[in-house]
Amino acid sequence: MAGRMQGKVAFITGAARGQGRAHALRLAEEGADIVAVDICADIDTVTPYYPLATEEELAETVRQVEALDRRIVARKADVRDLDGMQAAFDEGLAEFGHVDTVVANAGIATYGKAWELTAEQWKDMIDVNLTGVFHTAKVAIPSMIEAGRGGSILFTSSIGGLKGIQHVAHYVACKHGIVGLMRTLANELGPHSIRVNTIHPTNVDTIMIQNPGTWAMFSPGDPEPSQEKAMPGFMSLNALPVPWIEAVDISNAVLFLASDEARYVTGVTFPVDAGAFVK
Repeated sequence: MAGRMQGKVAFITGAARGQGRAHALRLAEEGADIVAVDICADIDTVTPYYPLATEEELAETVRQVEALDRRIVARKADVRDLDGMQAAFDEGLAEFGHVDTVVANAGIATYGKAWELTAEQWKDMIDVNLTGVFHTAKVAIPSMIEAGRGGSILFTSSIGGLKGIQHVAHYVACKHGIVGLMRTLANELGPHSIRVNTIHPTNVDTIMIQNPGTWAMFSPGDPEPSQEKAMPGFMSLNALPVPWIEAVDISNAVLFLASDEARYVTGVTFPVDAGAFVK
């Protein structure tokens, strides 16, 4: 039986691990070929909290996609670098001939009260989580229009794209910002049958939340934050009785929104949040 993404190609950022890898594998399981990019390097304002992905992790994504008998073009690229992103995208386009789905997943998290954030923290956050999403869409859209095949563009936002969350003002600003970008693009690209949506996860069980910076946010004032101490805070966020969700839960939403099953779904803020927004 043909998969739900058979004959389609997906361009995914932040694909070396975590949600990005999960998206690549879930779409590949349903027949998609993949163009994968990741920075594979650290960013100074992020490393106090957690390390970013490595070239070895990106190579593992390649191995796992190929193990599903799908093709993949993987390149090291920084979403902040428009020229580098265009080059990576163009290599994938040359290999596969078209791209049908864009998943702007790459992102970072750092922490602090709004007025205590450094200029560098603010700039890096905006450059990666907002401008990087714009770059991801910008490099892909012209070829999608030219191909005349329609398509789907997905931005990974957050419950922080729907409401305020303390200690991550810069992150929340970005995640709200890409909702505005999505809504505008949904109108601009609608005549080309290209759908644009945002996905809004609650906490997802990846290194982005499983680190002392996030634990400290959920146990403020504790000099030695831990997952165990943060657990009541994690649990309090969601209406459903879970502290976080799994990357594949987001990947299943990506699959739905990228597939023809969602052919008339555009301009939507799609929560996968265990009820965090309504709580």
